[in-house]
Amino acid sequence: MRIISVVVILVISILGITFIKLEDAVLAGGTLYRVDRFPSEFITPRTVDVWLPEHYSEAKTYSVLYMHDGQNLFDATTTWNKQEWKVDDWATHLMAEEKVKDFIVVAIHNIPKLRWQDLFPEKAFNFLDKELQEKLLEDAVNANMDTTFNGDNYLRFIVEELKPVIDSAYAVHKDKDNTFVMGSSMGGLMSMYAVSEYPNVFGGAACLSTHWPGAAPKEDNPLPAAIFSYMEANLPQAGEHKLYFDYGNKTLDQFYPKYAPSVTTILKAKGYTITDAKNLFFEGTDHSENSWNKRLDQPLTFLLGKAK
Repeated sequence: MRIISVVVILVISILGITFIKLEDAVLAGGTLYRVDRFPSEFITPRTVDVWLPEHYSEAKTYSVLYMHDGQNLFDATTTWNKQEWKVDDWATHLMAEEKVKDFIVVAIHNIPKLRWQDLFPEKAFNFLDKELQEKLLEDAVNANMDTTFNGDNYLRFIVEELKPVIDSAYAVHKDKDNTFVMGSSMGGLMSMYAVSEYPNVFGGAACLSTHWPGAAPKEDNPLPAAIFSYMEANLPQAGEHKLYFDYGNKTLDQFYPKYAPSVTTILKAKGYTITDAKNLFFEGTDHSENSWNKRLDQPLTFLLGKAK
């Protein structure tokens, strides 16, 4: 059931899901709608926001950008660190200048205590030998950490539960060439994983400050090699996708530059060139929303840029 207007509460009655306009959201442009507990059989229900651009119209058809860590994207007055990605700022600006396609943003909130379990690329763990897997799991249990992997179910939630609702509720393109995914840190890993696991659903991924260590950085960490082995086996070949990676060198980002050559090697081996893949370094930038919001125009124009 399509929404009729964006100035009232939005209801998809057939599924019992209600999108409520956030009247007090502090935005640079557009409108934000929220489902407080989006139902799921695969993951713990959580908040999902949908950002619609200014002058959203059923007469148009929009691309869709799915983003992780949705509570940090739009309104710094509500975030834990009073920072935001400024997605609404950049999207409004770039659409007004006709530098990108018209698009909406679907923002999936994280649940902090479950974030790692939801966003780790689950199948990458299988690229470790069994003894090492058992040792890592034992160490995690001894450290009172939850060792449940839920990345595959997190993607099933997006693809099988969330996307069908968005496709039904909004005037959007449903094909992979207009469906993208973006995140930072663990969300960067999950964005890479999404396009690898569902290459027919997502046409591109933007992975900012991708957390290649996979967990807490440490010496002799086996997880990066496992993640790269997964990418070598599963990242789609060039030709039908766009892949954006970037990294800085301050705070947590200081651990990422040494992995950049491996990323570049994998992209080249898959046939990607500068026209369909990026692996960019931003000198002096740290691991924060304030760093990501200063360069957000780059992944947005790369994924959603209009053909010249």
